[in-house]
Amino acid sequence: MNLKEMTTQSLVFYDIEATSKEAVISFLVDNLEKEGYISDKAAFEKAVFEREGHSATGMERGLAIPHGKSSAVKKGVFTVAKLKEPLAPHAWESVDPTNQVSLVFLLAIPDEEAGTTHLKLLAELSGRLMNASYLDGLLAATSKEALFEALDDVTVTQTVVGDSEYAGKSVLAITACATGIAHTYMAAEALEQAGKELGIAVRVEKQGANGMEDTHDAGAIAKADGILFAVDTKVKEKERFVGKNYVEVKVADPLRHAKEILIRTLTDSDGQVTASAESEDTVTSKTQKTGWKKVGADMTAAIMTGISYMIPLIVAAGLMLGIAKLTWVYALGLDIGMIGDPMYNSVGGLQEFLHYLDGFGSMLFKFIYPVFAMFVAYAIADRVGLIAGFAGGLFAGGLHYTFWGIEGGIPSGFLGALILGLTAGYVAKFLNQRVKLSKNLAAMKPMLIVPGISVLVIFVLNLYVIDPVFGHLNKWIADTIASMSTSGTLSLSAVIAAATAFDLGGPVNKAAGAIAIGLSADHIFPLTPRVLAIVIPPLGIGLATIIDRFIVGRRVFSQDLRLLGNTSFLLGFLAISEGAIPFMLRNPLITIPLNLIGAIAGACTGVALGAVQWLPLPAIWGWPLVENLPAYLVGMLVGVAIIAFGNIFIRYALIKRKERNGEKVDY
Repeated sequence: MNLKEMTTQSLVFYDIEATSKEAVISFLVDNLEKEGYISDKAAFEKAVFEREGHSATGMERGLAIPHGKSSAVKKGVFTVAKLKEPLAPHAWESVDPTNQVSLVFLLAIPDEEAGTTHLKLLAELSGRLMNASYLDGLLAATSKEALFEALDDVTVTQTVVGDSEYAGKSVLAITACATGIAHTYMAAEALEQAGKELGIAVRVEKQGANGMEDTHDAGAIAKADGILFAVDTKVKEKERFVGKNYVEVKVADPLRHAKEILIRTLTDSDGQVTASAESEDTVTSKTQKTGWKKVGADMTAAIMTGISYMIPLIVAAGLMLGIAKLTWVYALGLDIGMIGDPMYNSVGGLQEFLHYLDGFGSMLFKFIYPVFAMFVAYAIADRVGLIAGFAGGLFAGGLHYTFWGIEGGIPSGFLGALILGLTAGYVAKFLNQRVKLSKNLAAMKPMLIVPGISVLVIFVLNLYVIDPVFGHLNKWIADTIASMSTSGTLSLSAVIAAATAFDLGGPVNKAAGAIAIGLSADHIFPLTPRVLAIVIPPLGIGLATIIDRFIVGRRVFSQDLRLLGNTSFLLGFLAISEGAIPFMLRNPLITIPLNLIGAIAGACTGVALGAVQWLPLPAIWGWPLVENLPAYLVGMLVGVAIIAFGNIFIRYALIKRKERNGEKVDY
């Protein structure tokens, strides 16, 4: 194939000066627009950076292959840039952590062009770039013209077929990435090369933008010694492999560890593929073989799934509240404490609109835990876990107290959502696998038996374990705080701040709030530590995601957390601490202690310097009402700095340790 048909010499650049990934991508996108290959620069650039957040597009030996799939692309094309100076290590997330990017291919992939010549050529390019001799030719080019000509220099070194102990074995693989081009074909090429070196017959089915290519037939599947899924998306037609041992990895993993993955596929599978009537395809994991490590990995993946579905709800709720409150205070000049007053139910105009918009945002926040727990259960048990997970989340959010008419009920919060969501998933999965019915009654299992029993289990667990445990815990915390009302100022400030920051709006936070507001109402002790501890965690974690690369020279948060960090930072000024909950759920052993330390240090600093706030107004519009505002701001900055820098340095140290040990960095 002639790859020069897929680009022009005007899209090949040599000795480009750039110091960051963002600058390189922006430069190449600009030129694609100038040459008329994309209709909407912003839309395509957004698609490229969204793909960057999915997995590393930096490879090794100086290579990076960013790519984006968008309707803004008129036809498939690529552009290439050779940098004058390689980027610093970690400036471009790569499968090889030491990779210093100097050669960048940007692939522009149209949304709907499956099977066309353009996409076939982009797939061919992705495969070629995995060949060492081909890449050597590109890196050796000394001019723009030479680089352009080297695109079709297909002189390659043939890999010698190996004679390892695995020689003669057969592995069938499927590769699939989010955009369906680069990683899909690069992983396939890496596996095929590794198979030749080991003497393993490797056949790869690509499930990409061109549809299903090199599809495995029934005969090949029957003879295969192992099945490998290297995917970032759902495998199509997985039921073909029922009964076969399999291994599943991320699509980028074979780019560095192809040999090890092939050997693992033959010697230490993850389990067997099975099919059920309730889902298109499911997989049974050999828990006994892989032990608690596998269980922990499954739980972590489930929690991350729940977080990913919860994030848009947090953002949407925060946006509604932010618009309502900021307009209410700064455009209308009204008292923020009155925005929820029922007197505005029917006043008409902008006041009524903002009143209901604020209530709508508050209502959305009530469903953070139901959505989280529901999708945690979904990640474990598929669709049959949704209802029980949702029920567990309702309990965690305390909505049952409203319907049961219980005054002062304390919800279990994020810990309850975590426990109930995981329990719902595993109970539903167990029932789905173990309950056997005749074909005529099979429909009753997903519609009646599994949700009915699993919801009942969640009800009993919450009624007799979760609510009593957290109820006693929170009562003890409240009693402890109340008993300190006559003790030292800084000691009481530390306790109130720690309880406020512990679970970011959860039951412990609310217990602290009830005591602190009572003390303030009786004019015994001001709310200063309380209001500081509300804003410090979301501001601190948000700031960390913004400045990490300037402090340690690289990103220490994944792309999805960086996006959420911006939201958390903005919500912090509105005193909405829930924006930081996803960080707490994903890395509780890092986030919770730092939140406690930062809140305590910040609150005690502000109090010690003379800041006083008697009103429950932690948001930015309440700051002018603080006595000794400079002391208040100094305390806030101390707490925010501790959380921000603590997160950056701890995460950086953990990432470096994993990289030294050759482990996968999961942020």
